[in-house]
Amino acid sequence: MIKEPLPAQAETAQQRFERILSQEPFEGLKAILQRITRDQEGLRDEVLRAATYEELVGRIGYKLTLTKQIHVQDCYSKMGLPGGIKAVLPYYDIPTQSSLPTLVNSDATLTTTAKGAAFFNGVLGELKKRLSAPA
Repeated sequence: MIKEPLPAQAETAQQRFERILSQEPFEGLKAILQRITRDQEGLRDEVLRAATYEELVGRIGYKLTLTKQIHVQDCYSKMGLPGGIKAVLPYYDIPTQSSLPTLVNSDATLTTTAKGAAFFNGVLGELKKRLSAPA
């Protein structure tokens, strides 16, 4: 008697979102999003609704602020101070050889450079493209 293979369980939309977000091109974005929200299901919905990185951050409850440059080492000394920095997320993109740090601040703001904001806006666009592609 030949046994038929069991049908593979279909991947849920949430599982697909988490799998794609865990892929290499999205590591930096994932690190930022994990620091500003714990609601993974709600995050998927916000990613799909947001047109830009700044809008996504705003939908989660943070404001994106831009600065000319960020000295990552200096930021660590300001962590934990009242009204200071909650997290320093240094990110280095090897293909572009760019340092794109993000600071998560106690006042519900994210600080990055214009280059960092543009980079993560592009990453968000690619994530949305992959999520909307057929499975």
